[in-house]
Amino acid sequence: MHTEFTFNGELAVLSHFLTSLAIGLLIGLERERSPGSRAGLRTFGLVALFGTLAAMLSEKATPWLLLGGLLIVGLMTVAAYSRVKDDSADPGTTTVIAILICYGLGAAVWYDNEKLAIMLAIITTVLLYFKTELHGITEKLSRRDLISILQFAVLTFIILPILPDHDFGPYEAINPHQIWLMVVLISGVSLAGYVALQLIGRHHGAVLGLFGGLVSSTATTLVYARRSVEDQSFVSLAVVVILIANLTVLIRLAIVSAVASSAILPLLLPVLGSGFVLGAAVTAYWWRQLNHHNEISMPEIKNPTEIRTAATFGLIYGIVLFLSSWLSDVAGSSGLYTVALVSGLTDVDAITLSSLRLYETGKLQANETVIAISLGILSNIAFKLGLVCFIGSGLLARQCISGMLATAVGIGLALLILV
Repeated sequence: MHTEFTFNGELAVLSHFLTSLAIGLLIGLERERSPGSRAGLRTFGLVALFGTLAAMLSEKATPWLLLGGLLIVGLMTVAAYSRVKDDSADPGTTTVIAILICYGLGAAVWYDNEKLAIMLAIITTVLLYFKTELHGITEKLSRRDLISILQFAVLTFIILPILPDHDFGPYEAINPHQIWLMVVLISGVSLAGYVALQLIGRHHGAVLGLFGGLVSSTATTLVYARRSVEDQSFVSLAVVVILIANLTVLIRLAIVSAVASSAILPLLLPVLGSGFVLGAAVTAYWWRQLNHHNEISMPEIKNPTEIRTAATFGLIYGIVLFLSSWLSDVAGSSGLYTVALVSGLTDVDAITLSSLRLYETGKLQANETVIAISLGILSNIAFKLGLVCFIGSGLLARQCISGMLATAVGIGLALLILV
């Protein structure tokens, strides 16, 4: 009995070492392909095994064995690269760090963190393998883009944690933490589109509309409407970009709603989906008419994570949230719908998030929430159609109106059926 128990225990220990070996071989396989690397399959496999062995011995003897093993691996790797006399040779910094990570992952496996170690090993291998692509991304990102990413980090990890998570004011409508959380959500979606817009360059046609819509469909509409007046040959491209940007708003709102209040999705998605399908059908027609050899113009869109921009949205959202609470209490659902129509003219995100917030707190019914969001979308479509008519060329207006009205009709029909 004692022998069986010991044998089973040794098998369990062996599984740790086999997992470590697999991790080491995975990372080593990528390094084996790198011309400048002085470590490959065998080295990484042995380092991972050594990490697991050191962790096991540190439990039985002293924890210093694990730290000492890390120090030995690091010194030996650095010494191996220091013997390279050619100054033009790869200094091997990445491989040195990869070896240390491999040792750490081997140790993590011993402490029953196999799943985490495997995931980190895959991430490490991906980072090592896509060196060229990652360098290409960093070259395309400007100083302004990097500032955008840093500002988003400030919004998320510095400002958000210090805000109180309590309801204040009349109707207890103002919660600083919740308001800023919505600011982070909108800024994050916008930043994703903003960075993607910089990375895709000038030669990807109407795909610009997709990312432009993630950042700001209103700004994208304004930019291309103005350009259509300056250059009539640009109209066909402008139509497609504007229509795609406005369809992207529906995708954006679906993502935001899924994060802010997933319970509303079964009622909201059919409304958004109906508008998207009809709008996409008309957009596809204009896409087929598009001359794909047109010169592409990158829209100049403001950084969505600037502190001033984020604070402005937070203020608008707070005001809309308060007005929605107040008017829905004083005038019922008609008061809320009035706010939706007015606020939706310039910013559909604020009324969407405020309606979802009221729904989550039990102050709105599901059908009232969907109607308010839909009215905000319809109001926003009307506003952007007005921009196209008054700022863009007559040809642009005549072509855009079909796609925008199709989206509005789809949303209206779904509302009549579902609500």
